[in-house]
Amino acid sequence: MIISSLKYKEKIDTYSELNRKIEAYWDSRSDDFSKTRRKELEGPSAKAWSRLLQEKLPQGKKLHILDIGTGAGFFAILLGKLGHVMTGIDMSGEMLHEAKLNALAYGVPAKFKKMNAQELDFESESFDAVISRNLTWTLPDAMVAYQEWQRVLKPNGVLLNFDSDYGRETFSKKENQEHVHANIQQEHIDTCNSIKDSVRISDHRRPGWDTAYLQSLHMEVAVEADIAPRVHNDPNMQYDDVPLFAIILPEKYFTRMIFKKYRIV
Repeated sequence: MIISSLKYKEKIDTYSELNRKIEAYWDSRSDDFSKTRRKELEGPSAKAWSRLLQEKLPQGKKLHILDIGTGAGFFAILLGKLGHVMTGIDMSGEMLHEAKLNALAYGVPAKFKKMNAQELDFESESFDAVISRNLTWTLPDAMVAYQEWQRVLKPNGVLLNFDSDYGRETFSKKENQEHVHANIQQEHIDTCNSIKDSVRISDHRRPGWDTAYLQSLHMEVAVEADIAPRVHNDPNMQYDDVPLFAIILPEKYFTRMIFKKYRIV
């Protein structure tokens, strides 16, 4: 019994340490990351993303949307400009600082809060939509995150998760100066690879794993295998050659269930 308790405490400590490592990594990347997102906001990809998001979200009404892992506020700004009520969260305080500056520059009255994507400090059924981009691949416990995201969605709410299957990739220095990651320091690249190799979701092939797990939560999602050709349309910005998939819980498919607290396993 004592050994079991010690092992559980060790798992908790490892989980907390990994979260701190991820937070520190994104704090250190906040400045160059924000520059990339501002370049996107000023280029053709902003319009491409806006068109895509409008296709997937309910039309004709103002939505309360939670942007999880908002980073420098890209989605919060795009959707705020479309008239939606935006709340962006991130566990990186430095990223949130950039998001606030960017939202102010674009005249978008979004709210930003420091929060862990796996432990949401919101009431259940608070949002019409939950949206995320390139976040789940970095989460220590994506299953708990998905449970939380479902919890805060209103009945008939919409989930949009855009991500890539980076588990079998090895990040490296980019020589092409038009690549969005061209100026990342080798130290940051090494940390990024370390984080990727430490999270359990890297052991699964995606988006198949995501689809199966969300279906186990009674969420009948649709998947688009690669939306990159639609949104990575700026000739002056080069991205990783990895498909950018879209996981979509359409408005009509949401099924409410009883939620339970899950331990870290």
